[in-house]
Amino acid sequence: MDVLKKSWKWAWDKSLKGQTKAETKVRNIGHGKWGRVLRMARKPTSEEYSKTLVITAIGIALIGGIGFVIYLVWEYFPEGVDWLFGL
Repeated sequence: MDVLKKSWKWAWDKSLKGQTKAETKVRNIGHGKWGRVLRMARKPTSEEYSKTLVITAIGIALIGGIGFVIYLVWEYFPEGVDWLFGL
C-alpha cells in the first residue's frame, strides 16, 4: 500500500507543478516581450477587415493561377518542358 501512496503523491506533485507553470504563463501574458504589442492591439474596423480580405483573396487567386498555368504547361507541352530544362 505504501508504494501506491508514493506513486499517487508523485503523480499529484507532477500535475501540480504543471498546473502552476501553466497558470504562471497565463498570468504573465501582458508582461513579457510581446506585452506592449498585445496592449496596443485592437479589433480592426470593417473597412480594414474588408481590405485585408480582398488583398488576401487576390494573393491566393494569383498563386493558384500561377500553379494552374504550370500544371497546364507540364500536362500539354511536356516536350517543350523537356527541351527548356534539358531533361
